Amino acid sequence: MKALRLLLLLAALWLAGIAIWIATVPEENDGASADVALVLGAAVDSDTPSPVFAARLDHAIALYKEGRVAKLMLTGGRSDEYSLSEAAAGREYAIARGVAADDILIDENSRTTRQNLLEAQRVMKGEGVETALVVSDPLHLRRAMQMAQSLGLEAQPSATPHTRYRSWQTKVPFLLREVYFVHHSWLFDQ
Repeated sequence: MKALRLLLLLAALWLAGIAIWIATVPEENDGASADVALVLGAAVDSDTPSPVFAARLDHAIALYKEGRVAKLMLTGGRSDEYSLSEAAAGREYAIARGVAADDILIDENSRTTRQNLLEAQRVMKGEGVETALVVSDPLHLRRAMQMAQSLGLEAQPSATPHTRYRSWQTKVPFLLREVYFVHHSWLFDQ
């Protein structure tokens, strides 16, 4: 019985440590620049970016307008219920906010964070683009950056300054989801 309690305590400490590690968000270089802002997809609502995706797009657009990136790399496929992919909806959103259509690269095939990064890497390589600022929610960046590094992407993190996950009621479920997916990524390289 003592061994089981010790095992449970160690597991709880491990999970708490991982949650704290995720919540501390990767360190950013505030003046960092790159060839693209690589925006990780986050769903659409009736063919328009969801509030979470819109926050990511707004941050990428700000990086573009500040001259910290030359282009946007938008990722995300299409679910069966919508006519536009996440990337296509994001493209329309960015163009409506002043981003030149020629400065937007898209991947419409990916459905997961790893796929977002793999497909973005493929598109970037085809366009001769080498460096990226990975744009996502703060709690998502640990996993996204680990994946980007494992794929050999020359990338730096750039967390959205405004996130939909502000209260404990929204942060805790998202953090628990990330704790699960970090372990899933480590175990299955997905």
